[in-house]
Amino acid sequence: MNIGKPRAYGLAVVLVLTLLVAACGRNKADERPPEPGDTAVARVDGHTVWASDVKREAVAQGLISEGEPLDIGSDLFRQRLDEVVDQKLLAAEALKQKLDKDPVAQRRLAAARERILGDMLVESVVEKAVNENAIRGLYAEQQKLSKRSEEIRARQILVGSQADAEAVKKLLTAGASFDALAMERSTDPATRFNGGDLGYFTVDVMPPAYAVALKDAQKGALVGPFQTEGGWAVLRVEDKRLEEPITLEAARPQIVRFLTYDQVRDLLEKLRGGAKVEMLTGKPQDVPGAPQEPASAPPGAAADQAPSSDLDDAPPASAPAQAPAKK
Repeated sequence: MNIGKPRAYGLAVVLVLTLLVAACGRNKADERPPEPGDTAVARVDGHTVWASDVKREAVAQGLISEGEPLDIGSDLFRQRLDEVVDQKLLAAEALKQKLDKDPVAQRRLAAARERILGDMLVESVVEKAVNENAIRGLYAEQQKLSKRSEEIRARQILVGSQADAEAVKKLLTAGASFDALAMERSTDPATRFNGGDLGYFTVDVMPPAYAVALKDAQKGALVGPFQTEGGWAVLRVEDKRLEEPITLEAARPQIVRFLTYDQVRDLLEKLRGGAKVEMLTGKPQDVPGAPQEPASAPPGAAADQAPSSDLDDAPPASAPAQAPAKK
């Protein structure tokens, strides 16, 4: 083993158990590629290690995403390959010492087998249900229900006193250049060098004084002066528009997480409804029969069971959360 390398031994133990499960009953002569186009990358005592084995380990460690390519010439691939080889050696030695016959090992192997089978079932169900049509369908539903807020683009000149602000407004009313006055008189270092431009925003994200002043302001209007935490402000409304809806590609990861959780929840409700489950210790935390988040559920899935309505103001169970960034 590469003793000098730091290892996640929790993952290592899981991998050893998985390899022991796979090793039990394996036909050594059967060394066909597990996936079409798979590449043999190592052989350990006659057993082939495939590129897909290494990639699966990288996915399990959270180093790459499911479906993301992994170059067999990369350092990441080589490091994971070393780990897979090490774990195969550990698993083979465990079998040689007949550790798989130990009662504790049998229980852990059975648990590992159940988890693997459960994961495969979930993957199968999700792969069929969470498809492009389902993703586009939920996205279209979100867009129908969504409420688009009004965005305002404004410029500001910030000065130290009300009298200075009144003087600035008088000059602007007389036709003075906003850009020139912002550069000359504004005390706001963030905007004075770009003509006081605040960009596009919705009033709900602005300080209360700005929200009140801009509430009914029309395009082209001079607003103020009004007092803010940083001084006295004079604004000019440059433009007003409806905010852009979130794109399908931006919403896709959240939609996929939500649909995945929805499928896992429905599957568990169905399985629990058809099984006799008796809790022999403690008191149930939830309504009897209500499923808990499964080990097979994707990371963060539970957070999507009651998504935010920011995307479309739909009832919580209808859409995933989102928080689009303003441009």
